[in-house]
Amino acid sequence: MTRPSVTEFLPAAIEAGEAILRLYAQGTPVERKEGGSPVTEADRAAEAIILAHLARLAPDIPVIAEEEVAAGRVPETGGTFFLVDPLDGTREFINGNGEFTVNIALIADHAPYWGIVSVPVSGELFYGTMLDGAFAARIESGGLGESFAIGVRETPPEGPTVLASRSHRSAETDAFIERAGAADIVSAGSSLKFCRIAAGKADLYPRLSPTMEWDTAAGDAVLRAAGGSVVTLDGDALAYGKRGRVEETDFLNPSFVASGGRVDPKLLKG
Repeated sequence: MTRPSVTEFLPAAIEAGEAILRLYAQGTPVERKEGGSPVTEADRAAEAIILAHLARLAPDIPVIAEEEVAAGRVPETGGTFFLVDPLDGTREFINGNGEFTVNIALIADHAPYWGIVSVPVSGELFYGTMLDGAFAARIESGGLGESFAIGVRETPPEGPTVLASRSHRSAETDAFIERAGAADIVSAGSSLKFCRIAAGKADLYPRLSPTMEWDTAAGDAVLRAAGGSVVTLDGDALAYGKRGRVEETDFLNPSFVASGGRVDPKLLKG
């Protein structure tokens, strides 16, 4: 199967972000999905826009999208498929702090082949591919401004900057931060954390509580393209397309650590 170019799909993320911003400005009621996680009209509107773009540009590639899965619409995937989180950081959206993102990723052979992360409030957009590297750009007047290459940094001698989830921090995360000898701890929401590491602004992001594949795939793709890594606590690269496992939810991620470089195994084992 021919794998489509990431640049074809940048307008989908931009248009979805514009729809989110309109609803962000006017406010939208919050509902609760099964399991208690929040969902808003902005999630649904952004997903509908993205799905329309994907159907037009790559009709033969299956799509696993968060709200479609919640509605019970889950196609067979095979080796190549899209993962879509139309509004990652719904809690950030509800709380009004602006740290929410639009995420589109193409998965091939259980790895993120390319990914797009758009930050509607700040106008930032990040994208990366396994072949071409990682890039950042500004969204300007509904289009994409000039893109420039980004890459991870070497950990500063004084110690790493560690990113911690704003909404999902745990005692295990705090213990990891202590083991890592963090020089600075920055709270942040959504997949933006992967992109901050990819752009050389931070060094580590431990996520030691549950996530779904659509939460991580696009940011993971950007970070890997920038020279970083995302590994489980066993030291294996985070894999995608996890389904049909005994007593495991389909597309559920294990705990992982995102890093600008190789992760010390001692950090992973605790």
